[in-house]
Amino acid sequence: MTGRPLLFLDVDGPLIPFGGPGPYPTHGPTPPGAHPLLARLDPAHGPRLAALGCELVWATTWGGDANDCLAPRLGLPPLPVVDFPDEGEVGRQAGVDVVAGLHWKTRALSVWAAGRPYVWLDDELREPDRAWVAAHHPAPALLHRVDPRQGLAVADCVAVGAWLRREGL
Repeated sequence: MTGRPLLFLDVDGPLIPFGGPGPYPTHGPTPPGAHPLLARLDPAHGPRLAALGCELVWATTWGGDANDCLAPRLGLPPLPVVDFPDEGEVGRQAGVDVVAGLHWKTRALSVWAAGRPYVWLDDELREPDRAWVAAHHPAPALLHRVDPRQGLAVADCVAVGAWLRREGL
């Protein structure tokens, strides 16, 4: 293992809350012409995530747009972006058969991590994803589900920090 643990960040749900009854928290005005949900992005998330000591990586359908639209509002530098290959390519890279019930990102993130420990913050994680990673990823991994109605909370960052300390990362 080399380098710090990775922290894969999903955007819709964890960083931009949705799915519950309103009102949604807003954190300032949305610049003219910007994505209308950006007001839900809490700028305090950037320092909280950076303080965890992981290498932050975008794992979102926002792709490179996350660096243009989100990173500056979070006070983060441009981050690496997972470029998700098609499902068949991920299966070939990981050397596994297609497993029913897995999130479409699960295998791709494990391949991208290349044996490094990682944390994955997402609102769509389930037990099949955790079981697959435990069986196929050689390093410690925490798949932490964030409530999409509230988004990333201080308690989520505390839980991630506690896991990193327990794992000696």
